[in-house]
Amino acid sequence: MRTRLLGMVWFLVALLVFGLGVPLALSVAGSEQQKLFLDRLTDTNRFASMAQRPLTDDTADSMSEELRRYFELYGVAVLIVDQDSSPQVSSGSSSGLDPVDLASDDVRQQVQRALAGRRPESGALLLPWNDRPLVLAGPVLVDGEVRGAVITVSPTDSSRTRVLWWWLLIAAGGILSFGLALMLAVPVIQWILRPVRRLDEATGSLVAAVVSGREAEKVADEHGPPELRKLVRSFDQMAASVGDALAAQRAFVADASHQLRNPLTALKLRLVNLEGHVDLDADDHRVAAAAEADRLNRILDELLAMARAENTGGDLVPVDVDAVVAERVADWRVVADSRDITLDVAGSAGPARAMVPARGLDGILDALLDNALKFTGSGSSVRVSVAVDGTAGVVAVSVRDHGPGLRADELERATDRFWRSGAHQNVPGSGLGLAIVSRIVARAAGDLRLDLPEGGGLRVTVDLPVHR
Repeated sequence: MRTRLLGMVWFLVALLVFGLGVPLALSVAGSEQQKLFLDRLTDTNRFASMAQRPLTDDTADSMSEELRRYFELYGVAVLIVDQDSSPQVSSGSSSGLDPVDLASDDVRQQVQRALAGRRPESGALLLPWNDRPLVLAGPVLVDGEVRGAVITVSPTDSSRTRVLWWWLLIAAGGILSFGLALMLAVPVIQWILRPVRRLDEATGSLVAAVVSGREAEKVADEHGPPELRKLVRSFDQMAASVGDALAAQRAFVADASHQLRNPLTALKLRLVNLEGHVDLDADDHRVAAAAEADRLNRILDELLAMARAENTGGDLVPVDVDAVVAERVADWRVVADSRDITLDVAGSAGPARAMVPARGLDGILDALLDNALKFTGSGSSVRVSVAVDGTAGVVAVSVRDHGPGLRADELERATDRFWRSGAHQNVPGSGLGLAIVSRIVARAAGDLRLDLPEGGGLRVTVDLPVHR
């Protein structure tokens, strides 16, 4: 946006400079031409008055000395012709030279106009690159009758040089004005765009702050135009409202999940106590109700885990990945052994430390191992791998199972809340496990990847930033 605004300013300033500079330059050239024309016209008329009697008395040679001195002094060639266009005397007569060429188109046209009794005209505009001399021809009138003409051929070098210097001065002034305008435009544009830039930065950080449960940083920029300052204040109010609304929503989920546990536990106990006290035909309904109570209890547990993951605040802390993996695998190996599943660890033999929220890696491993053991059949295996990629600056923790896996087109949806594959509807669960992992990984500025390895199953890899 800054570039576009600068481009508009450059265009407008250039338009203004050219709009004023070009007419001024043409006016200077016209003024210089008019000055030269009037000066030469005066001399031409003077020589025309002086030539009246010599042409009448056929003594035009008497003016040769006057014309010669004029030519030596001013460098202007003069030729006097009679009414038949025949040369009578010129400024070069005494030297045998004829500086005025009657065969020239300009001279011939001017002579014809003068012999027709017409006054000379200034001609085309005087330009620095046009080296054509100024040709004027004035009629010699005696008692109103044209008896001849006086032709002056004036060099325009000095006039064209003055025009050129004026044009260079005008161009320098235009460039200086252009530069000054740009020097003033840059800070003004920066002043205008500073609130916009701050809003852009705040918008980018707002999502991350809201997702991680942190308070959105206020823009609070008092620079820029009043309209943009008002927009900044409105944005801060909007960001605060969004943060408060999401915080209230998360608090409601956590509180509701927690408060529902007590009546749910009481309901489950009552259903258990009804065993043996209901008709055999109704006992199936009691068992189904108890199973639904267990399922609802698992959903509430995962909702609480999701609320804790979303409300995880504070700074990231360095964690010994190998130690946490060993601890969580040891706890889950009891569940794996009870299901006749082999649970092992492979990978990092050296120190692997990653930056994660407090207890975040524990929650990630619990969710991934729970899913892996849930979908892996007896006699199979689950492997947890740890690898350090120094080039990318990440610690990769992956959990690979040998269950039914997912279809390729389902991998992108696997981290959605409450989403479950159609092939897994008969497996207990709520579809929140990977959603919880995704939130914790996002809080750690990491990456979550799902792929289908050879041999079947599903591999979930979490890339966490290395602690340096």
